[in-house]
Amino acid sequence: MNNARVLVPSPVNEPVLSYAPGTPEREAQKQALAALKQETFEITPIINGKRIPTGRTETVHAPHERAHEIGTVHKAGAPEVEHAIAASMAARAEWSALPWEQRASVFLKAADLLAGPWRARMNAATMLGQSKNVHQAEIDSACELIDFFRFNVAYMAELYEQQPGSAPGIWNQLQYRPLDGFVFAVTPFNFTAIAGNLPGAPAMLGNAVLWKPSTTSILSNYFVYLLLEEAGLPPGVINFLPGDGPDVGDPTLDSEDLAGLHFTGSTGTFQHLWKTIGMNIAGYRSYPRIVGETGGKDFIVAHPSADAKAVATAIVRGGFEYQGQKCSAASRVYVPNTLWPKIKEYVLEQLAEVKMGPVDDFSNFVNAVIDQKSFDKITGYIDRAKNDVVEVVAGGTYDDSEGFFIAPTILRVDDPHYVTMREELFGPVVTLYVYDANDFDDVLPLVDSTSPYALTGSIFAQDRYAVNQALKGLQDAAGNFYINDKPTGAVVGQQPFGGGRASGTNDKAGSILNLIRWVSPRTIKETFNPPHHFGYPYLR
Repeated sequence: MNNARVLVPSPVNEPVLSYAPGTPEREAQKQALAALKQETFEITPIINGKRIPTGRTETVHAPHERAHEIGTVHKAGAPEVEHAIAASMAARAEWSALPWEQRASVFLKAADLLAGPWRARMNAATMLGQSKNVHQAEIDSACELIDFFRFNVAYMAELYEQQPGSAPGIWNQLQYRPLDGFVFAVTPFNFTAIAGNLPGAPAMLGNAVLWKPSTTSILSNYFVYLLLEEAGLPPGVINFLPGDGPDVGDPTLDSEDLAGLHFTGSTGTFQHLWKTIGMNIAGYRSYPRIVGETGGKDFIVAHPSADAKAVATAIVRGGFEYQGQKCSAASRVYVPNTLWPKIKEYVLEQLAEVKMGPVDDFSNFVNAVIDQKSFDKITGYIDRAKNDVVEVVAGGTYDDSEGFFIAPTILRVDDPHYVTMREELFGPVVTLYVYDANDFDDVLPLVDSTSPYALTGSIFAQDRYAVNQALKGLQDAAGNFYINDKPTGAVVGQQPFGGGRASGTNDKAGSILNLIRWVSPRTIKETFNPPHHFGYPYLR
């Protein structure tokens, strides 16, 4: 029996390796990527720790090298979902009763394994399967996932420490129970770290989880499961269910034991899931917790006092890192006419240095978008802009003959409500509006009202009054707001991530606020010397 009040290790953000020429990590990563390309994988649902081939298969290819076959995925359906629900409910009892420090140990071990022997291979899986360059893979599938595991353990300990006061003769306690049922985690293709955190955070709090990964990130997600398995996660705590959305989602949402939804993906899908839960609400044993992050139409606003070169760099990095396939990617930009000539010059200078191609070549800053569907959607917006005689400042070209490559594209519009200023494209397209420098006061309401999303945004200004004006004027326009920085790159433990409006429930991944959603507190009052008669003094 452990009677100690356990202190968890103080989390520190995992250092980001540089992969600069001559560094040992660069050579190790190149070797890991080359080795992984020689393998093909058969990935199945994993239920109660057992691999379940279904025969309903789909072949997965590298986005930047369409001819390269990564492997085959066996898709789950209703029978596998029913099996997984039963496995989750059976595993929940023992897992939730396990001392919390034992659950924490699994995730701390996973973090250390990922920081060490698993690092290069996990990064390689993300690079190959999701077409991320080495830096984007490093900050995602290594550093951010490590941070999620380590910081969430610390947040869990902090949460459990929060206890009520007690009057004389009474001892009050809060017990942080897991939810009464299972949690359904639906994860996106673009971040391996999110794919690990969405099932991982609820599981850490004692919940059992059904995890539906994205098929387009299946290789790295499969590796995340294997990592947790090696770290000692018991069978049935997280059940891995690759498959098509309705085939997995419909029977899952029909279960009376659904206790929570942890989601990152499109607004339309999230609204459909929420609507379905609402329609089924009378059939659940408890009201499901719904936590979701759904995307954005993220902005950069430049004040006339802004540093033009800093704005240009924010556009290039914020708009085109990972091909703009970040929920936080800079997608719409507002610059004053007095700065536009300089900003344009600096942007074009930097884009002239940008190389695009496969992930094997570490000199490539831009790689491929995730799949044909995404390629067709993004290029459709580009073609429409050309037909509408929108100025193409940079890029506008694309080619899917070998991989799904779209050149970094900047559109300049005269109409600040043009479609690419309003709708989420999720690709390497930035739309820019040049405003009269005297109209900054009018720009802020325009930014606030143009898009239904409210995820990330930034203000560039040297004038402190302008910074404060933007902070107030754009108070509801972004859940993560940046001053003189690009609107991407939130770090666990530093900038808790999430937004409101159509961007989600703003439950802030990377903070204690998210973990609170995965517990159902129970108040316990113990009276040491209970009364022996009903009467109160006022009755005398």
